[in-house]
This record gives sequence, structure tokens and C-alpha cells, in this order.
Amino acid sequence: MLSGRRLDLIDPSPLDIEIADIAHGLARVARWNGQTTGEHAFTVAQHSLIVEEIFKRLKPAATMEECLTALLHDAPEYVIGDMISPFKAIMGGDYKKVEKRLEEAVHLRFSLAAETPKGLKALIKRADRISAFFEATSLAGFSESEAAKLFGRPRGISRDMIALDPLPAGDVQKAFVDRFEMLEASRSINDRQN
Repeated sequence: MLSGRRLDLIDPSPLDIEIADIAHGLARVARWNGQTTGEHAFTVAQHSLIVEEIFKRLKPAATMEECLTALLHDAPEYVIGDMISPFKAIMGGDYKKVEKRLEEAVHLRFSLAAETPKGLKALIKRADRISAFFEATSLAGFSESEAAKLFGRPRGISRDMIALDPLPAGDVQKAFVDRFEMLEASRSINDRQN
């Protein structure tokens, strides 16, 4: 990693994970295999920011830990890249094991539950699918009916509620780190008050 950390993909250590590496990597990994409109790639970092924003709209009383879990929902992709779901299914078990180990290490590094509780995971997945619907129809050339078949029709969230214009890598990297730091600062304040 650019931080100087060496990350073992077979047995990742939380001690080798840095938010700067995650933000840098995710800001350079293109969603939709780069097949999107705009001057810049639509990145996993920008997608992650949008998913966390949608998650907060779906659960206004979410804790900072839950918001951080939503922000980091695709964090393993800073190392393994973003693969489309059908390809992940073909790759099967070994890919999923590596992804799960990385996710657990990321969560432990930032004092989150190693495994996301089912209800929280389902709500983050809903936010993820809402984002994917709008990304597909606004950036990746899908018709609304095609996107609805794959991701379902969004309920309670409209396109005008989220900013989908692809950002330059450096801008989205900074926005990702800024959001992470804000969530971490809020967690620290909450911890001191309790």
C-alpha cells in the first residue's frame, strides 16, 4: 500500500489497514467496469459516499457506527477491485472468502463488529441497490425497466436527492476521508458523553 503497509490477502491483519489506503484505492476503482458517462470514472469511493447518504435517509436515527459500516460496505474493493455480481458468483467460494476476511479486518481496524448484523446488512444492501438503480439509469445506459429488474425500483428516495456527477479521483478521495473523519469524531464525542 502507498502508506507502506503490506497487506496479506490470505490472512489480513487489522493493523495493516489504513483509511488513507482505502480512500486512495476506492477513489481509483471504477464502478460498472468504467462503462459510465462523464469525464471521470464513477468510483467505488463516490458510490460508498452515496450509499451512506441513502442509508441515513432510510434510517435517520442511525448510529455513527452504523453509518461508518455503510460507508465502508465496499472497503475490500480497495485491494481486490470492483467485480460485477455475476462474475463474483462465477468465482464463488474463494473470492467470497478473501472478500469476507478483508471486510472483517477493516471492521476490526475501525472498532466495528467483525460481521455486520443481519438487519443492518439488509438495510445497507437496500441503500446499495437504490444507488445502483440510479447509477445504472443515470450513468451506465440502463433503461428504468432494465434497472428495476436487476435492482428493484427505489422507494422513498428519488434521483434528485443524490449527486451522481462523477468526480475527479482526488476530490472523491478527500470527500471519503473527510466523511470518515467526521464519523470518527462523532463516535469519539458520543463515547466521551456515555
